[in-house]
Amino acid sequence: MSQRELWERYKKYLCICPTVGFTLDISRMNFADGFLDQMSGPLQAAFAAMEALEKGAIANPDENRRVGHYWLRAPEMSPEAGIGRAIRDTLADVHWFAEELHEGRIAPQTAERFTQLLVIGIGGSALGPQLVADALGGPSDKMRVFFFDNTDPDGMDRVLAQVGDKLPETLTLVVSKSGGTKETRNGMLEAERAYQARGLTFGAHAVAITGEHSELDQYAKKNGWLRAFPMWDWVGGRTSVMSAVGMLPARLQGLDIDGMLSGARDMDRETRQRDVLRNPAALLALMWYHAGKGRGTQDMVILPYKDRLLLMSRYLQQLVMESLGKEKALDGKVVNQGIAVYGNKGSTDQHAYVQQLREGVHNFFVTFIEVLKDREGASLPVEENATSGDYLLGFLLGTRRALFEKGRESITLTVPDVSARTLGALIALYERAVGFYASLVNINAYHQPGVEAGKKAAGSVLEIQRKLLSHLRGTKGTPGTAEELAAAMGATDEVETVFKVLEHLAANPHHGVKRTEGTTPFGARFSVK
Repeated sequence: MSQRELWERYKKYLCICPTVGFTLDISRMNFADGFLDQMSGPLQAAFAAMEALEKGAIANPDENRRVGHYWLRAPEMSPEAGIGRAIRDTLADVHWFAEELHEGRIAPQTAERFTQLLVIGIGGSALGPQLVADALGGPSDKMRVFFFDNTDPDGMDRVLAQVGDKLPETLTLVVSKSGGTKETRNGMLEAERAYQARGLTFGAHAVAITGEHSELDQYAKKNGWLRAFPMWDWVGGRTSVMSAVGMLPARLQGLDIDGMLSGARDMDRETRQRDVLRNPAALLALMWYHAGKGRGTQDMVILPYKDRLLLMSRYLQQLVMESLGKEKALDGKVVNQGIAVYGNKGSTDQHAYVQQLREGVHNFFVTFIEVLKDREGASLPVEENATSGDYLLGFLLGTRRALFEKGRESITLTVPDVSARTLGALIALYERAVGFYASLVNINAYHQPGVEAGKKAAGSVLEIQRKLLSHLRGTKGTPGTAEELAAAMGATDEVETVFKVLEHLAANPHHGVKRTEGTTPFGARFSVK
């Protein structure tokens, strides 16, 4: 295809979203002329399913739940007056609480005011807030934000070292719908001990974001925490960023959460249109379907050409892969659906994996995210008539052309800036695209049985560890190999797990497990010191 022909195709298929200032270019996706017409029937069914979802139908049949993250930015659309009122009241409470903290009317135990924020959560309870904090934060923020987003002790130590002497000025948000998420619980206990080690009362510095009457809610009330904000069962973790989960830390940081909600609301309006060429979410879903033949055979590479959007690929990784990576269709048939997502940022990727994208295995399509505004204020030229930002655009367009020359498909999403409004619209766009695609391939986008399976398996490992330690302590120091110990515990089918647990116990002296080397790693003997 010549550049002139490509220009005509660009004009034909460019989707313009005037209320949010976005454009979506699908001209470099090699779909046939009749593809959009061919998909009209399935897409109309997807529109109908989305409309029913927004009106309060059960959209997550496995858990018999409604799916209401779209109501968070349009509470008037919620199917019950009580839900709309809860959304509005929570947003008002978020604004009030943040203002009280910023003005020092709600103050920490020994300091004048809170200046730092530690958010403890995992998955959607961390990825959304992290994206917002990194994309919109700056030196004038009201509070500096840190995250515990894993159960890695060394990772938590590193964060606490960064918090340093300002721990007395640090507010901690603990985010868990059930309160039973072990990674989050562990982070909470680690933070609690850090405050106690400084002679501080954790409850005087702690806020919960959780479900009503959950384990965490009860713990917070029992220990006199400052406040609890709600998480509702009709909002999934990976779509919770517009709830208190994302809005509270953002507002405490000093960010424009009303702008985020406004941008999301306007994008929702754009993506309700049934004219496919005017609906960017529908077009994204159709392009994903085209690229992977409705089976996810092509990976989705996300390349935002903006440092502030570095975490966009990580955020979309969870949103897309947890939503679409499903073994079974809604009718129970085994389909093994999903789309793999990865990415970094441009133009860093000119020096990373673009070489493979252009000349290596052809198993992907790219989404370029172009940001029109370079920076606040004017840019100095780095050479005649060219700034650093001009080079960034040049690398984007050059990479896109280099890929197209090799038959590699790409989508280009152009946004005006990285503002709160734009970020809200961007998140809303992909939320809707995921919902449409799920309908096209007939899966439930709103449950995650694979994640739950992993949690249960982890629980069984911890149970083996508890039994193993109990056995070792009862043998009065008699050493044994992994196989001997597994046999003694009646766990001969779990020898590998026993061996891995023993290695870990011996590497961490607080467990009191001693390792004596054998002629091979499997001959090592373990005992309690």
